Amino acid sequence: MVNEWELKRLFVELGKRIWQRNYVAANDGNMTVRLNDKELLTTPTGISKGFMTTDMIIKVDYNGKIISGNPNYRPSSEVKMHIDVYKERPDINAVVHAHPPYATSFAVAGIPLDKCVLPEAIIVIGAVPIAKYGLPSTDELPDNIRPHIKKMM
Repeated sequence: MVNEWELKRLFVELGKRIWQRNYVAANDGNMTVRLNDKELLTTPTGISKGFMTTDMIIKVDYNGKIISGNPNYRPSSEVKMHIDVYKERPDINAVVHAHPPYATSFAVAGIPLDKCVLPEAIIVIGAVPIAKYGLPSTDELPDNIRPHIKKMM
């Protein structure tokens, strides 16, 4: 079992990687990891994932309430969406929400990524549906992805 400090260190490393690869811009994206059936770690809101430090990572409960963390940082506003995933899918232990330009382009154009063009992508990722748009930081987001959660690979 990886300890909490190591998970925070991995968040920082992953944040740098997704930022360097342009999967997130500015302060886009967020990440969470399930610690147990009551707690998770989340990235802070308003911070570039490429410049996070371990002291910025926040522990929250399954209602999104802060348990511990630096008081200068707030949890990602999208944490509700991640909590829904954990509640619906006990087999999922981490969520990375990024905005890769090509995937975002397909979503904006209304084109789901559900065709078997590269077998490796279908085997590893599976089909990527398009959820109905939801206003950030609202219950629309978890409500709109809920129908897709059980279908995710």
